[in-house]
Parts: sequence; structure tokens; C-alpha cells
Amino acid sequence: MIANINNFQIDLSKPIDISIPLSNTDKNPIAWYIDKPEIQPVKFGDWIGKVSEGSSTNFNNIFFNPHGHGTHTECLGHITHELYSINQCLKQFFFTTELISVAPERIGEDLVISSKNISNALKIAKNQNLDALVIRTLPNLLSKMHKNYSKTNPPYLSEEAAIFIREKGIQHLLIDLPSVDKEEDGGKLLAHKAFWNVKNINNLNDDARLNCTITEMIYVDDDVQDGSYILNLQIASFENDASPSKPLLFKINNN
Repeated sequence: MIANINNFQIDLSKPIDISIPLSNTDKNPIAWYIDKPEIQPVKFGDWIGKVSEGSSTNFNNIFFNPHGHGTHTECLGHITHELYSINQCLKQFFFTTELISVAPERIGEDLVISSKNISNALKIAKNQNLDALVIRTLPNLLSKMHKNYSKTNPPYLSEEAAIFIREKGIQHLLIDLPSVDKEEDGGKLLAHKAFWNVKNINNLNDDARLNCTITEMIYVDDDVQDGSYILNLQIASFENDASPSKPLLFKINNN
């Protein structure tokens, strides 16, 4: 099915899924020191909600954390005193986007994505009027799909890079890391705050970016080339700061 989105033509029958599925196995990626997700049938006395156990249906409870168990999309409510919900902040779902690949720079013991990394990658972008940016880090190891990131000090985005992205007018940032910030930074969350332009977590400034999102723990296969796409950012309707999400990229037919 061919559709026109933001004056670009795409084939809706050919999505490129850049989400990581959630499972209750050791293959599920994990961050932030938690255990793997739990998916278990409901039990009422002798009754078990599982067809293989005699039930008419499979009827599972799922216990998971959106921030630590896979691909998720978050709003600025992730870092504010007042509750802001991703379900209320994200109201549009198709965006012009650019996929870039960057190799983080070694700074001391850290690997950091700099503003120079982002700027150099975007200089070759055909479409400079972007709603969203997808960052694939190099090397692009398949282990991103099932890695336990806890206590590994993964690469992260510098504050200057987050400011650069914000000043480019990019509203939706997607990255294949567990966080845009350093794993242990003393709670500074500099990149989160810079991207959302949050200056005071207790009394939100008027120019904070309520409609902007960060999506973390994606995976973009090597077969997907850098360049311009249409992004369909799908979330579940959680009244929470974050939701598990399913971002899809669509090639632009005239690209």
C-alpha cells in the first residue's frame, strides 16, 4: 500500500522494524540492574490460564520495566517532579527522520557521542528539515539485541550533542543505547535535560519541550542504510512517563 506522508511517498507494506521484542528469556536486553521480564499465566486455585494446562485461553500477567527491558519511548516526565505522560505528550506518529551511524569518541574511560559526530553525519543529509533523528552506534554489534548493560558504562550522548540536536529542531531522538546519559552520573542527566530543555525539574520552565520524545534501546540492522526515512513511532497507551514502543522506518520512494 502506497501512502503520502508529509509530502513523501512510502510503501506501508514494507516497514523496517527497529524495535527489540520483549521476552522472559535470557535473550531479553536488560539495563539498570533489574532482572529479566516475567511472563506468567494467571492462577486461581487449581485453574491456570494456559491452554497447555487445560484452560480455554492463554491468560498471562506481564511484569516489566519499560526503561530497563527493551525499546521504549519516554517524555520529559521521566525527569520531572510533576507527572507528564507519554500518552499525552506524543500525539502525532509519523515524522521525517534521518538515520545516521556514528562511532563514539574515547574520552578517558568513556565512549561519548559528540556534537561533532552528529554534525558531521548530518551534513550529508538530503533532508535538513527533520522531525526525528535515529542514531546507530558503531560498531553495530548484534549483542545489542540481548545485552545486559548493567554496570558496563555504555556509550552516551554529550550534553553539547543533545543541545545541538535540540537546536536543529529535532523533536524525536532514537538511539541504540540504554540511555542518552552516562550510566552513573550522580543523577545529573545532562543530555536528557538538554534535549527537553528542562531547567528546573521541580518547576517546569515554559519553554520545556513537552511534545518531544527520546526512544532508547532500538536496534538498526546493518542492512539498513543511513539516509532519509519516514518514522512511524508507535507506543502503548500508558499514562506513564514511558511506554514500550515499536518504531518503524519506511523508505522514501523517491529517495
